Amino acid sequence: MMATTRQQKIARLLQKELSEIFLLEAKSLMPGVLVSVSTVRISPDLSVAKVYLSIFPTNVSGQVMTFVEDKNKHFRYELAARVRHQLRKVPELSFFADDSLDYLENIDKLLKNEE
Repeated sequence: MMATTRQQKIARLLQKELSEIFLLEAKSLMPGVLVSVSTVRISPDLSVAKVYLSIFPTNVSGQVMTFVEDKNKHFRYELAARVRHQLRKVPELSFFADDSLDYLENIDKLLKNEE
């Protein structure tokens, strides 16, 4: 299903703002951990945003995801403060770990073993 232009624009806006929020939060609360927002997918009614987080190092991703879920309301509040002039209503946020880099690394490893 293709996202509309409006969905894409809002997803990019949310991705940019959430990336900045996570950059600041990770520095102060989780030193040595890099959290970046790899993708944001927004529902057609703009009420739910699925946020995919890329976490480095990957061995702490479980702890980081638990932390992020616990602070979900805080992140939504921070996001609302940043986008209050662009969006009337801030979507509910659902966070997911983006393991695509692990998947690519695994494929790379498998291909090298073939040679």
